[in-house]
Amino acid sequence: METEELEITGMTCEHCARTVEEALNALPGVQAEVSYEQRRARVRTEGAPDPGRLIEAVRARGYGARVSRREGDGGLHVAIVGSGSAAFACAIRAAEQGARVTMIESGTLGGTCVNVGCVPSKITIRAAHLAHLARHHPFAGIGACEPSIDRPALVAQQQARVAELRHAKYERILEDNPAIELLRGRARFLDANTLLVRTPEGEGRRVAADRFLIATGARPMIPPIPGLREAPYWTSTEALVAERLPEHLVVLGGSVVAVELAQAFARLGTRVTVLARSTLLSREDPALGAGLQEAFAAEGIEVRLHTVPQRVAHDGGRFTLQLDGGPIHGDALLVATGRAPNTADLDLPAAGVTLTRSGAVAVDSHLRTSVPHIYAAGDCTDQPQFVYVAAAAGTRAAINMTGGEAVLDLSTMPSVVFTDPQVATVGLDEARARRQGLDPETRTLTLDNVPRALANFDTRGFIKLVAERGSGRLLGAQVLAAEGGEIIQSAAFALRAALSVEAIADQLFPYLTMVEGLKLCAQTFTRDVHQLSCCAG
Repeated sequence: METEELEITGMTCEHCARTVEEALNALPGVQAEVSYEQRRARVRTEGAPDPGRLIEAVRARGYGARVSRREGDGGLHVAIVGSGSAAFACAIRAAEQGARVTMIESGTLGGTCVNVGCVPSKITIRAAHLAHLARHHPFAGIGACEPSIDRPALVAQQQARVAELRHAKYERILEDNPAIELLRGRARFLDANTLLVRTPEGEGRRVAADRFLIATGARPMIPPIPGLREAPYWTSTEALVAERLPEHLVVLGGSVVAVELAQAFARLGTRVTVLARSTLLSREDPALGAGLQEAFAAEGIEVRLHTVPQRVAHDGGRFTLQLDGGPIHGDALLVATGRAPNTADLDLPAAGVTLTRSGAVAVDSHLRTSVPHIYAAGDCTDQPQFVYVAAAAGTRAAINMTGGEAVLDLSTMPSVVFTDPQVATVGLDEARARRQGLDPETRTLTLDNVPRALANFDTRGFIKLVAERGSGRLLGAQVLAAEGGEIIQSAAFALRAALSVEAIADQLFPYLTMVEGLKLCAQTFTRDVHQLSCCAG
């Protein structure tokens, strides 16, 4: 018999200890004794212990567990470059599996999402939405008014919440977890087994490890437009903390960041012009971008499609962008033309790690790079740039680093663009389904057929379902709706369960919810919903 010790968290009494003990002893070949007083489990196993199996058994009962580190026992060493969502997800799980973790960060702890991405942008978008409703809500009998916008106060509140979340979700984890060491500095690979970290003091420190995770994120990509780099443009980072609302904001780009911030600034009182290289949200079903453009036009946001400036100039007070049809002027310029992976300074060729043409780290479904013991996760890879994908990838990388076999399945990955109406998708659209050799059929339900949208006096948008012809199996969903982000997860569950549109149409949905639109759209594959009563099943 071999022995392993686990540290147990979450126990509040002797009964908890007995519950954990019972869970461990239920595993084949395991004999365990759990001490509530010491918060530890002493586990004997037939053959080499499997920490992952033991920890999962404890977790299944609602408690936490990690391998106890013994003095003089180095254990598996994991080095992580970066400190964002992917990095922390990996560090936490690797530490729980008994690894010793070194996290290396040269900038602000927490990465993009909490500091300059999801959190501050959604706060700004929500504030702008309330300002918009004050002016333009649809309800008779409630007077509209022009809100007073104190942009410095909004930024201060936003940054206070950012700092609060950074401390709670990142800094405190490091304080409470002795298995994770934070090393400040900039890292690069010397070879496949060693990093050189240049500390803020200028010293060079070598870090050798058994496993590595590259989680360095991405940065705003600046297009090669003459004069642009010399001008004081904004990226999303500067826009989100700008305390001055410009009179006229010109936005370069037509994807997620561009459309979200364009609408937010417009609703805060700025005139906005969007210059899109092709169409809005060009990677999605064309109807989504067209519908969003229509919504923008109703709010006074000018959108120019298939437009790329020939040159950018700034005279100290305003920007001049030279277009085919003549110049356009603005007192602020937001560049939101995509994000590029932060890999150039890592010297990845020295480690033998393969990059894509765009400089992203190529990974397989197990998050392994071309070097088996080097993993990568998050926005620096060739995977979708969403924080929940990064976190899921980091966790799975840690499982695989410590002997597991976890796969990141993105086939039912939902996505949301936080405009109003929101754009939400999951699975395949019609064009992608055809490219995969499938025979799709689709139905589109406009929101004037959804009772909740009628009750809200907001029928902008639609719900579109893509199904396999014959079987009716759901292949994907595209939603343009005020609550699109709340609707799409139900479609994701249906897709994961391989439900047919007939099964969705037969499912009970609560009346006067936006998600009921999924049921109504599914019913249109076989029925005319105009002939149904309000909540006909």
